[in-house]
Amino acid sequence: MTTTRPTPGTTPGTTPGTAPGATPGTAVRATAVRDSPLITVAPHPVASPEAALLLRAYLTDVADRWYVLHHGRTTTPEEIERHLAEDPSDDLAPPDGVFLLARRGDEPAACAGVRRLDARTAELKRMYVLPAHRGRGLGAALLAAVAEAARGWGAERVVLETRRDLTEARTLYARHGYTPIEPYVRGPYAEVWLGKELERPHP
Repeated sequence: MTTTRPTPGTTPGTTPGTAPGATPGTAVRATAVRDSPLITVAPHPVASPEAALLLRAYLTDVADRWYVLHHGRTTTPEEIERHLAEDPSDDLAPPDGVFLLARRGDEPAACAGVRRLDARTAELKRMYVLPAHRGRGLGAALLAAVAEAARGWGAERVVLETRRDLTEARTLYARHGYTPIEPYVRGPYAEVWLGKELERPHP
């Protein structure tokens, strides 16, 4: 089944069939903006080359910001490899996780991961939009798909942790209803904890 979510100034689009890495019946979210390529969001294998490209870009972006802020320099390739090894994303796979890949047209443009923490809680991870594709509605499309995936597990809320310096991400989350919560995990880069209660679909 394909779902669409038109937004102001957009028209809905559809993508038939099952996305790569998805199971039959998995929803694919698609939105077409006038004079812009179709945006689709669908589950995708986290071990694929496309996922690896996006996850490396995500880590390089957030790590460079941290290193510039705290060390006055960007990361080295060796440091990126070390961080990728220390914090893998292999838990973003069934049965308790999913990696979502967003495309503009045929081009991979953004990603997000969701994993199940407990019976009522899902966690958002690895949210990232490539710089060339920002400002195109990909963040909103990903957050909608994250909520849809969490509801599919029966979750009642989505939580996340982020850093204070990632102001663009925090602004996006606030715009989409995420509010401060008590810390649910500790770590060297966990500085802000946010959550959102999910609306149940109408019967």
